[in-house]
Amino acid sequence: MPTAALAFKDHAALTDLELVGKAIAGREDGFEELVRRYQRPITGYVFRMLGDYDSALDVSQEVFIKVYNSLTKYSSEYKFSTWIYRIAHNAAIDHMRRNPAVQQSLETESPDGTYQLQLESPNPSPEKDRERSEWRVEIDKVVRCLPAAYRELILLRHAQDLSYDEIADVTRLPLGTVKNRLFRAREMMRTMFLDRGFTGI
Repeated sequence: MPTAALAFKDHAALTDLELVGKAIAGREDGFEELVRRYQRPITGYVFRMLGDYDSALDVSQEVFIKVYNSLTKYSSEYKFSTWIYRIAHNAAIDHMRRNPAVQQSLETESPDGTYQLQLESPNPSPEKDRERSEWRVEIDKVVRCLPAAYRELILLRHAQDLSYDEIADVTRLPLGTVKNRLFRAREMMRTMFLDRGFTGI
């Protein structure tokens, strides 16, 4: 087996913490392996937060630059995945603050503080035998209709499979708030699915 392939295999067997140590010690291949592990999930997470592919690529690149420049500040008290998602969370939120239209196209807030959800295609009549890929598209549409504060928690929990405690670490929200918002987000999604013609949700 070629030396490069053996090196790649060796890196793949290392823990995130070991790779961080290599990167801090000046081994570029350590950081390259971290990027390989997290580039797709982080870009996917940011894309589903922002809804714009080009912006997601830009923000994701910004995330990995911040990660590289902050490796010496990383504490093994946290899982590396939690730490990098926190950086991605902050970068996505900052982007949305700089570009308010990202959120305004998805939600408006009523005077009483409740959210009016904007559905992309009102009154669709999906067939009962919808393909799984089409069902995935429907789920993505409904998730994009959630207010940003709820949308992010749903993505972290169900798309990235983070625990409630990890989500609290990423977002810096109290654990009770995370659980409460996830409950409300699921109820919103259930209502939207029913509005879109899905039963048995």
